[in-house]
Amino acid sequence: MSPVPFADRPLGSTLVLFDVDETLTPTRQPAGTEILAVLKALREKAVIGFVGGSDLPKITEQLAVHGQNMYDNFDYCFAENGLVAYKWGEALEAQAFIRFLGEEKYKKLVKFLLHYLADVEVPVRRGTFVEFRTGMINVSPVGGNATPKERLNFEAYDKVHKVRETLIEALKNEFPDWGLTYSIGGPASFDIYPVGWDKTFALRHVEKENFVDIHFFGDRTYPGGNDFQLFHHPRTIGHTVTSPEDTIGQLKALFDL
Repeated sequence: MSPVPFADRPLGSTLVLFDVDETLTPTRQPAGTEILAVLKALREKAVIGFVGGSDLPKITEQLAVHGQNMYDNFDYCFAENGLVAYKWGEALEAQAFIRFLGEEKYKKLVKFLLHYLADVEVPVRRGTFVEFRTGMINVSPVGGNATPKERLNFEAYDKVHKVRETLIEALKNEFPDWGLTYSIGGPASFDIYPVGWDKTFALRHVEKENFVDIHFFGDRTYPGGNDFQLFHHPRTIGHTVTSPEDTIGQLKALFDL
């Protein structure tokens, strides 16, 4: 079914963007039926999209659930901070981390990470410690294969022992002039990408639409969190949430759903 043109929606000049983990879904878990119903009601009024740090297959597992087609539920799908982008199910121009950095620098970066992670003390190790994505790499000291409980246990451990913060400082010292930035985006990992390739990158894809208002809902809106830059961008109206349930409540109040 073709989407309703933006101009035919009551709030067609308003774009509402969402982080994924802990905003639309529990971390790495499927979306609930209530949040999907609220998003459907919102889309009848305004234009909506998500801006996730994960790659598209992982986000699809979370949002293409309960018989839903993800591309039918969102006008914009921005994975990897918008470096992989879709409008109405059609792919927009993508960016490549490996093309930006070059193979030799990339190998040096990964070698440093693997050596460092081999020596760091963590509660468990579960595999996929460095994950290459289209527009970034994701680093997890416990491994991307950790269970939700193991991720939360690591997050509590990390708050005390500062594993990720210490590693990020080591990377900044080792590669000070490579034009990279580092962002903690979940309970057990952090992302590495070129400066400017944070979630604000998604805004490049919507500039020509000339939206009057752009709202952004995210949970990690504090300095160092991967929602911080888009939350504080001059083009956005930022909303901090603590859970999908909080997102539902704020949307109902703000948009009279």
